[in-house]
Amino acid sequence: MDPAPHSQSGLRYEINRIIYGTDTYWGKTFDVILLVMIVLSVITVMMETVQDYGVKYHTFFLTVEWIFTIFFTIEYALRIISTKQPRKYIFSFFGIIDFLAILPAYLSLFLFGAQYLLVIRALRLLRIFRVFKLAHFLSEGAIITKALKASRAKIIVFLMFVLVADIIFGSIMYLVEANADSGFTSIPESIYWAIVTMTTVGYGDISPKTPLGQFIASVIMMLGYAVIAVPTGIVSSEFVMEQKDRYSNKKSSKKNKKKAVQECKECGNKDHDHNAAYCKMCGTSIIYQ
Repeated sequence: MDPAPHSQSGLRYEINRIIYGTDTYWGKTFDVILLVMIVLSVITVMMETVQDYGVKYHTFFLTVEWIFTIFFTIEYALRIISTKQPRKYIFSFFGIIDFLAILPAYLSLFLFGAQYLLVIRALRLLRIFRVFKLAHFLSEGAIITKALKASRAKIIVFLMFVLVADIIFGSIMYLVEANADSGFTSIPESIYWAIVTMTTVGYGDISPKTPLGQFIASVIMMLGYAVIAVPTGIVSSEFVMEQKDRYSNKKSSKKNKKKAVQECKECGNKDHDHNAAYCKMCGTSIIYQ
């Protein structure tokens, strides 16, 4: 959430309304321009890596990147200056993303290639949910986040088991294929092969040649389906539970709301506090149907 605007009037307040506000014409216009510039900035970084374009239009790309960087730097500074709680913004999610969006450009002055990290600016596009009032998408995303957090312990245990299995299978494959000239030159190299095989990626850069090695590889391939299915099942289960909890909370909220407007049979008062046992007007006991 972006910090609340100042109560004070003046230039800083107007800047705050434009930068943080989405309900005003200029505020929404600024946000739309910002989103367009973010997209163009990311496209510029990507196009620069295309060899033909990078060589031919290097100066143009460099100039455009710095124009975007200067604009985003000024915007970042104005966000800090115009908000009532600068520290809260700086260490907020969007504040950190805004800072990381300009940092690679300045690092590129000392570290070659750091400018390509400017693609992190794509994360700033998450503001589109706030700009265009798409809060319901964020609430759905929160459900997924809660499901992942709830299942993280199970997933960690499962991944630890997979890692141990990869180490064991990799070591066995090294013993079986070490003398077969099949690419299993060390245990780490064999573990890499086991991970690639168990995750069903299968690059094919290393492959067993002995019958026993091929049999073990077949077993690992079959286990690979479990690597995909088990975490998916764990997260899906937690996701369903979150959905049920959300539905139950909504149902409970509607029920409580209905109870709150229960009419007192003695005096007809409907303005009762939540979970009130007695009418605050006449003191009569309230019995909810």
